[in-house]
Amino acid sequence: MENKIPVSVIIMTKNEEKNIRKCITSVSDFAEVFVVDSGSTDRTTEIASNMGANVVDFRWNGQYPKKKQWCLDYLPFQHEYVLYVDADEEVTSQLAQEIRTIFRKGTLNNGYFVGFDLVFMNKVLKYGHRMYKLVLLNRHKGKFLDYNDLNASNMWEVEGHYQPQIEGDTAVLKGSMVHYDHDSLFDYFAKHNRYSDWEAVVRSNGAMSNLNESQIFIRTFQKRIFNRIPMKWMVSFLHSYMIKLGFLDGSAGFHYAFARCMYYWQIGIKMKEIEFHQNQQRRLKLESELRKAQEGI
Repeated sequence: MENKIPVSVIIMTKNEEKNIRKCITSVSDFAEVFVVDSGSTDRTTEIASNMGANVVDFRWNGQYPKKKQWCLDYLPFQHEYVLYVDADEEVTSQLAQEIRTIFRKGTLNNGYFVGFDLVFMNKVLKYGHRMYKLVLLNRHKGKFLDYNDLNASNMWEVEGHYQPQIEGDTAVLKGSMVHYDHDSLFDYFAKHNRYSDWEAVVRSNGAMSNLNESQIFIRTFQKRIFNRIPMKWMVSFLHSYMIKLGFLDGSAGFHYAFARCMYYWQIGIKMKEIEFHQNQQRRLKLESELRKAQEGI
C-alpha cells in the first residue's frame, strides 16, 4: 500500500452530515484529517469520528483569530503542510495525485492555489467565473490577516473572501477541487445575503483594498481594477457570462452569472446604507457638540 501524503487536512464544519462523508472520503490519501466543528447538532461529528478523523470542538469568542487562523495556531499537527477543505468540497483524485507527486519530488513552494469546479443547479460549470483559493500551505509560512470586520452584521466565525498571506513563493496546481455550492437555492441565496453584509463592511472601511494577502498575479491586477470601477454588478455579469464564456454552460451559466451580479448589487446598496447611517451619526454628534457649546456660552 502506498504511503499517505504527508499533509494535515482541515475540514471546518457545522451541521454538515449531508456532506461530511463524501468530503472525508475524498481526502483518504492524506496522512491526517482534522474536523473542526462549531457545535453541530446533527450527526456530523459522529460520522467524522467513525471515519477516523480527529474531531476538535471550536467555540469562537467573537474576536481574532477566526477559525482558519485558530486552526493554524492551536491544532496538534503532525505535518508541516496543511490543506483546507470545506465540508461541501471534494478533493479530486487528480489533485491528490498531483500533491503526492510534488511531495515526492521534495521541492516545495510555501503555498499552492487550487481551482474549483463549481456545481450549480446540478451542473458542473465548465466556463464562467472560476474561483481559486490558496488552500495548501506551509503552516509556518502562512497567516490569515485580521480584517476590520468584527462589526459586520451577520458576521461569522470563518475568515471571509480573502487569501492568507504567504511568506515565500506560491504556485498554482493543475488539479481541481469540486465545490457543491449549496444544499438548495434557499441556502445559496441566504449565504450570499450574509456574505454581502460582510463585504459591504470591509469595502466601506477600505479593508478590501488591502492586498497584502497572497494572490495569483493576474487576480491581484484584476482586484485592483475591480475595486475602482463603478457598477460592479454589471461588470461581474458581463465578465462571467460573456468574457469567461459562461453562456456555453447553458441556463445554469446564465443563472450563475446573474446570481453573481445580484451579489454585487446587494453589496452596493448595503454600502449606501452604511454610508447613510455613518453620515447620520456624524450629524447627530455634531448637533450634540453644538448644543453643548451653546449651553456653555
